[in-house]
Amino acid sequence: MSTGRKPSKNKVKCIKTRMKIKSIKANTELDSRGEWTISIRLKLQNGVEAITSVPQGKSTGSYEAAYVKPQIAIKNIAKIIDPALKGIHAGNQNLIDHAILKLDGTQNKSKLGANATLGVSVAAAKAAAISRDLPLWKHIAHLLGNKQKKTEFPKLFINVINGGLHTKNNLDFQEYLIIPKSKNIAESVKTGLALYKNLGEYLSKNFGKGATGLGDEGGFAPNLKDNLEPFRILSRVAKSSHLQNKIQFGLDAAASNIKKTPAQLTKLYDELKSKFKLHYLEDPFAENDFKNFTKLNKSIGQTTLICGDDLTTTNVKRMEKAHAAKSINCIIIKPNQIGTLTETLAAIEQARAWNWKVVVSHRSGETEDDFIADLAYGSSAYGLKLGAPARGERIAKYNRLLTISQEN
Repeated sequence: MSTGRKPSKNKVKCIKTRMKIKSIKANTELDSRGEWTISIRLKLQNGVEAITSVPQGKSTGSYEAAYVKPQIAIKNIAKIIDPALKGIHAGNQNLIDHAILKLDGTQNKSKLGANATLGVSVAAAKAAAISRDLPLWKHIAHLLGNKQKKTEFPKLFINVINGGLHTKNNLDFQEYLIIPKSKNIAESVKTGLALYKNLGEYLSKNFGKGATGLGDEGGFAPNLKDNLEPFRILSRVAKSSHLQNKIQFGLDAAASNIKKTPAQLTKLYDELKSKFKLHYLEDPFAENDFKNFTKLNKSIGQTTLICGDDLTTTNVKRMEKAHAAKSINCIIIKPNQIGTLTETLAAIEQARAWNWKVVVSHRSGETEDDFIADLAYGSSAYGLKLGAPARGERIAKYNRLLTISQEN
């Protein structure tokens, strides 16, 4: 998705002096699940326009920032946010976001809605990047104070089989992931695409064409005999594709939505670790079960990333609790869980200070906005969780990373 209209270079110097917000408008659009979300158009006095659209989660954590109905979010932008932000310099992200937080005045964005606050916050960052003739990822790196001229690309966390709340099949776990080992983005995309296509052919041949239906993130959604069968299949497909040494396995359990006991889950994770060398495990227990997160992190955290999502919700206060308990060594970053870019970057900085791996993530209800690709690269994230190499809203992120590889 385009970040907006880019000015000609001979106008850049003049434009930088007139980067004040002129207007903010919003309207409705559809997300990848066919549900209504919002799109924001932010215009500066220099004529630059930036557009962003806001994703939505389905299996949301209880501690995520609150969304309001799209029509209410649009009204809040028109009546409250737009009048208050007019005249503020788009390059002052902290000032913009703190003004938004003051206007909202709640702990969880329940007055204005995190969909309204995030959309405006990201649109302002896009407008500032365009005005300064910078790629968005480089503008984000500057906001974080990253001085390096070159950074490594994030690892791709590719959803290939879906389960849980994001499908109608019989698998408890939500996302079965492959993680290409290559640090070259083009090679990682090539590896992920090859395995995904070969997996589709395998499922169709062995389980029928119905097995290649897709879940919310574009992963295949077959009915299988148990929760470990996807990794057995992936191991076979990887070997037959000569990719077994080029990928690692990951799992988003989304255990807040699973009825199994912690003991039953732990037994499954031990089996996954021993049989499939599981590299990444997200939300292995319910969102308040810090105790069992801690036990698992102590047990296998030296060689497996134990990642918090519903546990931490991109919220520094929740992160502090997880850190004190030594519950995780990795964190999911979802900007819409917290509601502004400034708070998102604060969570990233705090995670890095604790030596946690950072994985920027999409949502199940995505849009064609490719902002998270720039966020992952600009923040030097360890990984980007971006769904399967299928469907326009996911492909947009892959293509943006490929473009960034040419910009760097």
